[in-house]
Amino acid sequence: MRRTITSAALVATLLLIGPVPAVASPAPAADPARGAVAPAERKLPLTARLIGRQALPANDGWAAAGPGTTGGSTAADDQVHVVRTRAELVQALGGDNATNRTNDTPKLIYVDGTIDGFEGADGALLSCADLADPGYTLEAYLAAYDPAVWGRVAPSGPVEAARVRSVTNQTRHTQINVGPNTTIVGLRGATLTGLTLMIDSADNVIVRNVTFDDARDCFPAWSPTDGESGNWNSQYDQVSVRRSENVWVDHNTFTDGDNPDSAQPVHFGRPYQVHDGSLDVTHTASLVTASFNRFVGRDKLMLIGSSNTVGPDVGRLNVTLHHNVFDGVLQRLPRVRFGQVDIYNNYYRLSGEGFEYAIGVGVQSAVYAQNNYFTLGSGITAADLLYDWSGTAITTRGNWVHEAGRLPRGVDLVAAYNAQHDPDLSPDAGWTPTLRTGPVLPAPLVPLTVQALAGANRLPL
Repeated sequence: MRRTITSAALVATLLLIGPVPAVASPAPAADPARGAVAPAERKLPLTARLIGRQALPANDGWAAAGPGTTGGSTAADDQVHVVRTRAELVQALGGDNATNRTNDTPKLIYVDGTIDGFEGADGALLSCADLADPGYTLEAYLAAYDPAVWGRVAPSGPVEAARVRSVTNQTRHTQINVGPNTTIVGLRGATLTGLTLMIDSADNVIVRNVTFDDARDCFPAWSPTDGESGNWNSQYDQVSVRRSENVWVDHNTFTDGDNPDSAQPVHFGRPYQVHDGSLDVTHTASLVTASFNRFVGRDKLMLIGSSNTVGPDVGRLNVTLHHNVFDGVLQRLPRVRFGQVDIYNNYYRLSGEGFEYAIGVGVQSAVYAQNNYFTLGSGITAADLLYDWSGTAITTRGNWVHEAGRLPRGVDLVAAYNAQHDPDLSPDAGWTPTLRTGPVLPAPLVPLTVQALAGANRLPL
């Protein structure tokens, strides 16, 4: 029996991989297949050069819509870089972090080793204290806005103003701005830590084979009216996609490393949360494909749409999630507003007391969830996988659930949710995805197949 399962998974993997995806045709001087490559590429393996020049395959999710996603695959010789420091990364993206988001020159950037967003100009690491405004300390903030003294109203006054200035200081340094027509590829072991990769008003971007680690906020805000008891909220995602189209995020790993929110102290009776999302798609962004990524041990993961306000987001926020691993993560897997979001062949391994939900059905969202596999820890059932954030409908087909102590089985996620919650969700989101490449695997084949392929350092770099 074991041999049969293994053989089936192998066949599924080969079908899933299929032919090598098309590689964009760069300028003749930069064609790695002929050996005439940019100087920065000459010492790289041929596979790295090919992957760097690769465009998103046709029909591979929403990012294949319109002109498709080619990133920096056509970068000229002088726009190919291997970077090892924060300063080199900023230089490769255009030279000035404040204006790099408008640099639309095609560029291909290979990340070698670990780059820390807290690196100073001299290469030494800055601390939170180095970025803090002189008027801010956490001790002063806690003393000023203790609900027992301040009450349940939003912080204001000199200490809060100093915190905001501190956030501005950190944003200037740890938020790395990416411009249009860019490909960022990590070489084996590449890590971006302590930073946010900001893709804002930047169409046609590819990010692959990078481990994103600990995009921490030095200056979280206390929000006393967020929930019944208030919450600490952080500023920084690991990758943030805003006002952009045709973005492909592939074969990356997202983690908090050795600094998880679960290890943070409690202030004002609430966990002091220093992290925000892994991959957020907001502010009218659209046409995004996230494939073969691994999300490990995080709380808030993926927000698609940041406001319930009916307006510019309508008709936007179209995202495809396929063949990703969600491992030990707690919520927003994803949480969706407005967009048509295709979620298929993902593997969810969910457990822990802090688990809240997997897929959030938000305002005017249209989620299509097909052939995903959920392995659930003790105390989590199929009825807990969806959450109603003022949405009305979600299509779920072919999904399997393996609850603790029970055999795996196919489950109608909407029916399971409706059996225990009111009001009911409709089982028809009103659309059927067409932008898919390769076969959709039966859900029972997803865990073994996707775990073998998803995450950083799985591509042949």
